[in-house]
Amino acid sequence: MSPDAPRDTPDEPSALDRRAADLVQRLLAVGIDGLGPFDGAAEVARAARTRHPSAESALHAVVRNHTRLVAGNGFVTGLGGLLTLPVALPANVFGFHVLAVRAVAALAELRGYDTSRPEVRSAILLTLVGADATEVLKSAGLPTGGKLVGLVTSRVPRPVLMLVNKGVGFRLIARFGTQGLLRLPQRALPVVGGAIGAGVDTVMFRRIVKAAEHGLPPKHPDPA
Repeated sequence: MSPDAPRDTPDEPSALDRRAADLVQRLLAVGIDGLGPFDGAAEVARAARTRHPSAESALHAVVRNHTRLVAGNGFVTGLGGLLTLPVALPANVFGFHVLAVRAVAALAELRGYDTSRPEVRSAILLTLVGADATEVLKSAGLPTGGKLVGLVTSRVPRPVLMLVNKGVGFRLIARFGTQGLLRLPQRALPVVGGAIGAGVDTVMFRRIVKAAEHGLPPKHPDPA
């Protein structure tokens, strides 16, 4: 091989590294910060709080609304071109995770966490992967306790948080990538497939929210 020929180096990111990083960047940017008419999590939390007497009742309203959105079949169409951009997951799966990120981020805001902080954003991502969150934290050299509050109340170096985020991206791609979806032919069936998909997504969404409620307890409980 010519000495001038390009070669891989240990520091050069792989294609999978780039896809994982791109995926989590998009999930955070859209799900937490919002894009165009799709409100960000802080705005969703503020709007809910103005209509409800306590942060927890506002939280429950946000969860109910997002459960309906997850189960509905118009979400991907409603976001239009946003979800047709090239991403590492199919558009409908990406749309589900955007909604899940926004719901969890709104929960975090309502419970007193600042979703602009990198540690909080990484904790939000971790709720998407369930029990795999422990392995992601372990791989990044972080404590693996049951609650995420240890992460969000710490100052974690940015390179470590990048490892956490990338670990989440890897797992989402592996779990919900195109090849994985092809193993679920029932999703392609007319009507029945839609109903099954809506039911599965609702169950998954509720698990994510439950993990967030457990992992991110209120920082400042509402006064009695």
